[in-house]
Amino acid sequence: MSPGRPAQARARSAGSARRTYAAGTRRATARRGNGGNRSRFTGVRILLIVVMVLAGLKLVQVQWFEAGALSEAAERQRTSVIESPAQRGSILDRNGTKIAFSVEVRTLAVSLNWLHKTMDDFAAKNPTKGKNFESEVAGAAKLIAAKLPGVITEQELLDKFHKPDGFTYLVHDIEPSVAEAIVKEYPWISVEKRSKREYPGDSVGANIVGYANWRTDDKDVSKHNLHGGYGLEASRDNDLAGTPGRKIVNTRNGNDNLVIPGTERDIQNAVPGSDLQLTIDTDLQYELQRQLSDYVAKSKAKGGQAVILDSKTGEVYALANDKTVNLNDPASRSETENLNNRAVTTPFEPGSVNKIVTAAGAIDAGITTPEASLPVPGSLQVADKIVKDAWHHGTQQFTTTGIFAKSSNVGTLLLAQKLGEDRYADLLKKFGLGQRTGLGLPGESPGVVPPRNQWSATTFGNLPIGQGLSMTVVQMAGMYQAIANDGLRVEPRVVKAKINPDGTLVPEPAPKTVQVISPQAAKTVREMMRAVTQKGRGQQSGTGPKAALEGYQISGKTGTGQQVDPQTKTYSNHLYNITFAGILPADNPRFVVGIRLDAPDATLQQGLSAAPLFHSVAAYLAQRFQIPLSDGPSPQVPLVLS
Repeated sequence: MSPGRPAQARARSAGSARRTYAAGTRRATARRGNGGNRSRFTGVRILLIVVMVLAGLKLVQVQWFEAGALSEAAERQRTSVIESPAQRGSILDRNGTKIAFSVEVRTLAVSLNWLHKTMDDFAAKNPTKGKNFESEVAGAAKLIAAKLPGVITEQELLDKFHKPDGFTYLVHDIEPSVAEAIVKEYPWISVEKRSKREYPGDSVGANIVGYANWRTDDKDVSKHNLHGGYGLEASRDNDLAGTPGRKIVNTRNGNDNLVIPGTERDIQNAVPGSDLQLTIDTDLQYELQRQLSDYVAKSKAKGGQAVILDSKTGEVYALANDKTVNLNDPASRSETENLNNRAVTTPFEPGSVNKIVTAAGAIDAGITTPEASLPVPGSLQVADKIVKDAWHHGTQQFTTTGIFAKSSNVGTLLLAQKLGEDRYADLLKKFGLGQRTGLGLPGESPGVVPPRNQWSATTFGNLPIGQGLSMTVVQMAGMYQAIANDGLRVEPRVVKAKINPDGTLVPEPAPKTVQVISPQAAKTVREMMRAVTQKGRGQQSGTGPKAALEGYQISGKTGTGQQVDPQTKTYSNHLYNITFAGILPADNPRFVVGIRLDAPDATLQQGLSAAPLFHSVAAYLAQRFQIPLSDGPSPQVPLVLS
């Protein structure tokens, strides 16, 4: 302590020194703290600058280097390239009457995921509006049901709106104006343009024409095209369908493919399909279907088929099956068994109508003449088999005409043996048996003819009488067309021409022809077979007098072919194919008619023959086409001499 200073002064001096030290300490500490803050601020500023530079670089990259790719990606997310369906060609009959054509319709659809989200968002933002998913779909269901009475109910629509799926079709085949009115009230409903196939005749020609429908994969509208599902609609689909166009459309979101109306931009225009003109006459087709169906019911047959050919050209004027469908009714046409065109797909053993082969061969080869007589026993041994006639008789003198008019199995085999197996086999081929006719319909069967090198000792005891081989009703009629056309067989056909979109007519390729026998031999056989419809005393009647038509000479042949019993796998004594093939008129042929009944009830009068049905069909043909009367009735000729 300094001497002379008071103690109080010394105390103040010491306190001042302590304050001065403390202040210096605080200033030093403050200086150190400010330096730390400045360091942190500098770091943050540097970090922000780096972030901003990186963001800027990214922005430059996006705007300059990736702009095109990102734009394209965004465009892809909201647009789709879809097919624009081509107008499907019509199917016409020989007179230009439309059998099938397309009309423009609309299909309504909705993206349920999109609708749920949109309505939920709206309800959340506007809770007082009272508008939500439930109220919206209820209103839409009520409006659509009211616009389409009898098509869909309000409850059916509500069920569709509440499906767990993200997408649903609401209703198909709506008139464009009705669809427009609905979408005007509820723009969230999507509209697809489609075509609907119309069949004015319902079931007329259904087994020939078949049907066209939509192949759809619920969400993929690029697959929504009208394509053939059966018959000519399927087999000639390439001609009828045309070439679809392509267009870009905006869709409601990236994955539901629901097109926003008014956003379509064509890339490639669709090319319409071609029309097909058939050889079919729709009035005659209707009548043949009606008469066949009625007769099958009367005879209690399992089924039946019939065909009418032009005797000169082989064109099919009508081709009928007793079972068919209503092409305008999806439920009906789903019964594909009834769409089966058995007239071309289902061969059968024809029985005695096949005797025309022996008759033609024997006359053409000069083995016999219509008036020549031949002793015919009641039975004949062929290898280990005994062949009998349908009625009991001893040896009798038959004329050649009588052998075929009375359908003698024994007499036919005696003539076939004179003709010989090789010539007979060649005739089967020339008549078109065992091969497809080239008719132009899908699923055609060639039938069955045993190869010549596989014939057994008994084969030639079966074939001439129509057993051991099979044919379709079209093939059967084709044999008689050759006889009607002076021995020239013309392949039958059902399509006459294609009509391109520009109106040009493209005829089908000319049918193949085969000269089966000479023109004179064919004329002789044709005249000889008139006796089948002859009605005489005692044994002088043919087997088909009920086929006769007043004012016209009729040439033809009845047939009764045994069917194989499905239980015993042997020929049945009660199941038969009943057939008739006839020429109208015999003296100036215009039409050939072939008929087959599948296992009719043999105990009924109608079950014994198809001749009455031929008579009815021939009467319609004569009236419908104003066929001139024959010069006179068929002459009565002797069939059995003793």
